[in-house]
Amino acid sequence: MSKIAASIAAIAGTGLAAHLWADSPRASLDVFNGSTPAVPVKPGEFFKYGFPGAAHDIAYRQEFVSCYDRERRNPMWVVEHITPDSIKSNKGEGAPDRKFSNFKEDQEVPLKFRARLADYFRSGYDRGHQAPAADAKFSQKAMDETFFLTNIAPQVGDGFNRDYWAHLEDFCRRLTKQYGSVYIVTGPLYLPKKYPDGKYRVSYEVIGNPPNVAVPTHFFKIVLAEKPVKNPGTSDVAVAAFVLPNDVIPNETKLTSFQTPVDAIERSTGVEFLNKITVKQKDLCREVDCSIVVRDFTKALPAPNGLLALPAPEK
Repeated sequence: MSKIAASIAAIAGTGLAAHLWADSPRASLDVFNGSTPAVPVKPGEFFKYGFPGAAHDIAYRQEFVSCYDRERRNPMWVVEHITPDSIKSNKGEGAPDRKFSNFKEDQEVPLKFRARLADYFRSGYDRGHQAPAADAKFSQKAMDETFFLTNIAPQVGDGFNRDYWAHLEDFCRRLTKQYGSVYIVTGPLYLPKKYPDGKYRVSYEVIGNPPNVAVPTHFFKIVLAEKPVKNPGTSDVAVAAFVLPNDVIPNETKLTSFQTPVDAIERSTGVEFLNKITVKQKDLCREVDCSIVVRDFTKALPAPNGLLALPAPEK
């Protein structure tokens, strides 16, 4: 097991209980049955003034579904589906092109919880896609939707977002040559670090003005491939998960060095991703060569020319 895997494996996840509390029959603290003694207080009465949550903003886009973390102003997770047809490069007039896409705030998120374009201004970080634009080549709308800030998190630029991370995204797309259907779950992590006093602490930078957008310490990708070209009739799925530090990663680093058990990511995030799998699950990296191909993505992800302009104020 890698050091990253061992680190997050030690973290106890919070589970989904808090997220689902509002839908639980126990949610109302004032509902009593015959065996429940009466009490002099009614804390559940507070809910007539407002319910604290937990609240997450789910967005269904053409190429992905995202869940937004209001506290950290980042996606909690983003689920994509790609196929050999969906990632084909369309050429000619009217073909989707990222040069027509612009980063934009998600107006569906309440303003006080929204990540803002200005938050990234002079932050030193790239606006890193969780579902990449290159995975949404089947329509301009699909590509444009990948630029919502609810699909974006702060990423180190040179050496990560424009390099190793982009190569990992390319690896996922190349899987469609061997599988007819590929699902990808991507999201940020905020992992503890051992300090000189021997204690573990979670520490991460926050950007924006006021500072409210968290800079993840790591990112994860869970890849599930189905319908293998060599055996399209099988119901088996192949799965691999990777956790990468949000930092410069040499291109010589083996992708398998970042392979992590899905369970470790689930316990770290408090979210179960594959709890409904009933078919045989194979190790993707035993089925295919899990390795990156180093490519030049500078044309697709150019460095900003000069200073970024602040967005016009909202009316």
